[in-house]
Amino acid sequence: MTRKKLESYLEKNPFAKLSEIVTQILYDEIVVLDIPPASKLNVNQIASDLGISRTPVVEAINRLQAIGFVETRPKASGFYVADMNLRDMIDLYNARAAIECEAAALCAEKASGEAIARMESLAMEFKKAIPKRDGKALKETDMPFHRLIVDSCSNKYLIRSYNELVPNLTMYQGSWTKFINPDKDNPWSSQVVHQHGAIVSAIKLRIPDLARQSMAAHIRSSLNFVAYSDNTDDPFWIVKKSSEK
Repeated sequence: MTRKKLESYLEKNPFAKLSEIVTQILYDEIVVLDIPPASKLNVNQIASDLGISRTPVVEAINRLQAIGFVETRPKASGFYVADMNLRDMIDLYNARAAIECEAAALCAEKASGEAIARMESLAMEFKKAIPKRDGKALKETDMPFHRLIVDSCSNKYLIRSYNELVPNLTMYQGSWTKFINPDKDNPWSSQVVHQHGAIVSAIKLRIPDLARQSMAAHIRSSLNFVAYSDNTDDPFWIVKKSSEK
């Protein structure tokens, strides 16, 4: 995090408030795990690195706290990046399933041909990205695929509810490249890689129940994929260990 990075963001958003720019910088670094889960955020250090005062940094951290990216702790001072753990991911994915399964079923009834064609394209690119451990391609295909399904369901309440989950889903998705290892045998890999295509097929065939079931199977497989990826009680230790240095 440097002054140069701040200036780069300012060039792209010249009319944005400074606190909004700092929010985006911190958000982006948390999402890609450059700032690891459970890390303490040093307001003075961030301000110094960016060459600005403390005020916009504090405002940015408050915004990130409001969306669940940053938290305080009862017996500790300051602000911390939200932790990642399997129990939290299970709760998050259960909420996700409630929304996305219904959205997929509604898409089978209402999604346009154009939206379905875009889903199909994203599913094919996702299938290519998994075995290559291509983090950039995963970022550009996985969440956009799920986002498109929700946005295409024509239910404003499902869309609004999903928007509440997106920041935390994005952070967990950012950890996937730590688990996708072509040299490691994960029995769930073969399921995950094909399931986007199965969801699209059900939507394309206009079979709501099958679309709902396909999405539920995919979300279960995604959870199992992560849970199986390490022989410890906390598969996220690998993305948190740098915060302990």
